[in-house]
Amino acid sequence: MAGGDSAAVSAVEGRLSELSTNSEEKGLPRRGKSSSGRTLNTAQIQLVASHPEVYEPCDDSFALVDALLSDKAQLLTLKPRLCMEIGCGSGYVITSLAIMLRQLGSGTQYLATDINQHAVETTQATLEAHGVHADVIATDIVSGLEKRLHGLVDVVVVNPPYVPTPEEEIECNGIASSWAGGLNGRQVIDRILPAVRELLSERGWLYMIALEDNDPLDICHLMNEKGYASRVLLKRCTEEESLYVLKFWQDAASGTNASHAARSPRSESSWLSQLPFKSLWHKNA
Repeated sequence: MAGGDSAAVSAVEGRLSELSTNSEEKGLPRRGKSSSGRTLNTAQIQLVASHPEVYEPCDDSFALVDALLSDKAQLLTLKPRLCMEIGCGSGYVITSLAIMLRQLGSGTQYLATDINQHAVETTQATLEAHGVHADVIATDIVSGLEKRLHGLVDVVVVNPPYVPTPEEEIECNGIASSWAGGLNGRQVIDRILPAVRELLSERGWLYMIALEDNDPLDICHLMNEKGYASRVLLKRCTEEESLYVLKFWQDAASGTNASHAARSPRSESSWLSQLPFKSLWHKNA
């Protein structure tokens, strides 16, 4: 490992250790319930739509949104043009992000995907209830979107299926698809990461939840090798699990990312007009 890579990973390792001893939070909300810390800067739990086959906002959802809130000033400075959530579930996270960045106006567009059609419909209802808009597409991770979105997404948020389960559970439909992560909870995560790297713009950021069982340090190692620096924004311990919110961004000092370097410049005036979200999935069905 090169000296720069080693230093970057050591920094993450130190941050993981620091958070383990200093930042544990107890007594967090149970599934589907709001913590007392929910504010008008996030989606309101009472307005989040629900369906028996869709994962409701829970500890991991709240942790991801709280991490985004902690980074809100940086997000506003970034002025992202396209934000995306992979695996939107109830729509709580993408709706919260849109509310946080509402002051950016029409300059920011939002997109969400989920393999569960019920989740797509639930997310749409949650967005409508809060008066914000995102295009929501039923697809597996980003299948069918890769070429259209290559290098265009400035912010990606992911609360992936991270629970260690038998491999066959990954193929389950409905709500099980929101948590079944296969061996070490990494099988879906390890499919998401390369897909996200292809979508992110050169200034793009990835925010992702990881369980301690997923080996977040190894995830940071893998991303570092592909040219991404990383930071642990938040660690949260519940009665059942230890959750990390990881942030990744391109860093010239971390590895080499040939695919990003080879990208051609994009047109600032026409890039969004080339994304026919309303009919996109139907064309690729």
